[in-house]
Amino acid sequence: MKILSTILLLTTSNIFMTLAWYGHLKFKEYDWSKSLGLFSVILLSWGIAFFEYCLQVPANRIGSREYDGPFSLVQLKVLQEVITLVVFAGFMLFAFKHEQLKWNHLAAMGCLVMAVWLVFRK
Repeated sequence: MKILSTILLLTTSNIFMTLAWYGHLKFKEYDWSKSLGLFSVILLSWGIAFFEYCLQVPANRIGSREYDGPFSLVQLKVLQEVITLVVFAGFMLFAFKHEQLKWNHLAAMGCLVMAVWLVFRK
């Protein structure tokens, strides 16, 4: 159960993180954001990122061996990075239709999946 909880919390936190880091690039398409300056956009992104931290911290605590979870610190980090890339790829394809995933992007993601396999080997 801790494995599933950790993965679900990491995935949800990464959705908020991706929105905070890259979602503001889509704001220009909305009338309400046309008058926002950079500082306002930063504050808005911080507001979104708050929810990322509200999920990321519990995910790491539940998953960490330091708190009787199933993952080492390195395993948590590599798992989080792969989840980040999967969430980002989905977001990019959904929100930024002009962007494309190319073979080298997929190869790089494959290398990261291989990193997960390596880090979980005994």
